[in-house]
Amino acid sequence: MARGKASSLSALLKQLCAASLLLLVMIGANPQAAAAAYQKAVWIPVDQEIERGLESFLTRAFAEAEAQGADLVILDIDTPGGEVEAAGNIGQLVRQAPMDVVAFIDNKAFSAGTYIALNADKIAMTPGSSMGAATPVDRVGNAASIKMISAWSDQMVAAAKLNNRNTDIARAMVEIDMDLPPLKKKGTVLSLDADLAKQVGYADLLVADRTELEHALGLEQAQVSEIQPTVGEKIARFVTSPYVMSVLFIIGLVGIAVEIFHPGFGVAGAIGIASFALYFFGHYVAGFANWIHIALFLLGIVMVFLELFLPGGIVGGIGFVSLISGLVLAAYDTRQGLASLGIAVLVTGIVTFVLVKYFGLKGIWQKLTLRYTQQNEAGYVAHEDRRGLAGKAGIALTPMRPAGVVKIEGKRIDAVSAGGFIPAGSAIVVAYVEGTRVVVQEQESDR
Repeated sequence: MARGKASSLSALLKQLCAASLLLLVMIGANPQAAAAAYQKAVWIPVDQEIERGLESFLTRAFAEAEAQGADLVILDIDTPGGEVEAAGNIGQLVRQAPMDVVAFIDNKAFSAGTYIALNADKIAMTPGSSMGAATPVDRVGNAASIKMISAWSDQMVAAAKLNNRNTDIARAMVEIDMDLPPLKKKGTVLSLDADLAKQVGYADLLVADRTELEHALGLEQAQVSEIQPTVGEKIARFVTSPYVMSVLFIIGLVGIAVEIFHPGFGVAGAIGIASFALYFFGHYVAGFANWIHIALFLLGIVMVFLELFLPGGIVGGIGFVSLISGLVLAAYDTRQGLASLGIAVLVTGIVTFVLVKYFGLKGIWQKLTLRYTQQNEAGYVAHEDRRGLAGKAGIALTPMRPAGVVKIEGKRIDAVSAGGFIPAGSAIVVAYVEGTRVVVQEQESDR
């Protein structure tokens, strides 16, 4: 009896193995059947440079995709790279996404774009597309410091490990001094075209276009939609670029400086205000600025202008600190904000010097600076210099209690007595003159 049960169990196991083998053969013959049965897919563009505005948009897009119940996000990547810090935050966002993420490179994904793609669950590329060239550079195009290159190389390696990709290739995309034959020689930076990326395991799929990718992922029956950046987010992506931020600071400060030294409120002032408004709007939409930062800036502007009419330095000093605080705190990075503002202040100082040297003081400063001599014809009469009256004798025309009128050398002069009461008609002598104040005393009579 036991032997019969064992025989039946052995037969059942053989049938299960045969069924499993048949299923594997069917899946191999039909790759689409192996694809996950996605119900809801969302396309999200990752184009232009990687910066803080893009990070803000992608944060919102992933949250919206999750709210829609998406089980797949496709990042349509076409970027030359961008900020390392923003890329790191976006990479974390991709890794921690609750749905599958596919990076679709249909043109290029260099530097920071490569890092973002490596954090996805799969990478799909089109013929002619490429990825890599991830050596970080500074703003003038020179290679970054060894410390930064090393840190970024480690980040690239960590991203490659997520899906068991060759970590040497990831490091070769960053480190110029690395030799990786036959892919890369020392002194060059590794980049991979679509075919080579597929050969070395960096591209999971090679597809002709978006339609073929959707077919390969089995999305024919799935609901597919797109999430595009809003107009505000597009502006934020533009404004939060460190280069654009510096330019906005320069335009804003120079515009105000020109307005101060030029009569009337005109184009320069309007452009300056518009520049600062654009800066705060972009950073507010991106989630970096808030109403406190805007209020600090506006309060600073008001206090700086009040200093023109309330001299003393305290109001202006507080206003300047408030203005600077509002601008810097609204920036996505305090150091970057200070650097951009420093450049703007330097340029504004040069422009102000040129305005004063070649065009003179005008506008508000004209009202605070004496530039013209007042003439008698305009109704101005200077006080007479009376220092020459000291020691001269005269007569009191009115009683001096102590002020009164005296007559000296035939002229009526307002005066005050140096002591007590002097009767009218008394002989007087000018004791001294203090500014316009003539002080007299009664002459002692000869006895």
